Amino acid sequence: MIDKILNRIKTIYLELINSFLILIVGYTPIHHFRRFFYRLCGMKISKGSAVHMFASIYKASGISIGKDSIIGEWVVLDGRDKLTIGNNVNIATGVMIYNGEHDINDENFKPTFAPVVVEDYVFIGPRSIILPGVTIKKGAVVAAGAVVTKDVEEFNIVGGVRAREIGDIKSKNLNYTLGRAAWFR
Repeated sequence: MIDKILNRIKTIYLELINSFLILIVGYTPIHHFRRFFYRLCGMKISKGSAVHMFASIYKASGISIGKDSIIGEWVVLDGRDKLTIGNNVNIATGVMIYNGEHDINDENFKPTFAPVVVEDYVFIGPRSIILPGVTIKKGAVVAAGAVVTKDVEEFNIVGGVRAREIGDIKSKNLNYTLGRAAWFR
């Protein structure tokens, strides 16, 4: 009985930290404060990277963001399994990256988890959805509104619901650095 009570208290504490406080931090209009707090909660954010305002973050400690990457407003980042975002990645407004879902064929609707990897120089367009277990490889582009259910190959452009290849990137020698993050965004 005591174990059950202590487990409930621990669950409430973790929800308070991982949901409520991170939500409040996401509404703070100072980039450096948000980055500091996300790091304090266990998120790995490399030099030059930014998470813009209004992000929804599930379990910050499961998320790793490389150098000079920009995460747009109203993004959902799911760290319940490992979420790895590479260097010079641009994730636009409203993107949802999930690594957890429910097994609809299980009689108990049990949750399942799989890591998501977004490699270097990827652009993910506005309102796209990336589902569990997906790897988006170097230089790929996900068009706005796409639902990505399987891996995206290097330098491919995918779009649609369910995302399919619609083209490829001509230049394979990417070496750009994304611009400096806005302080109040």
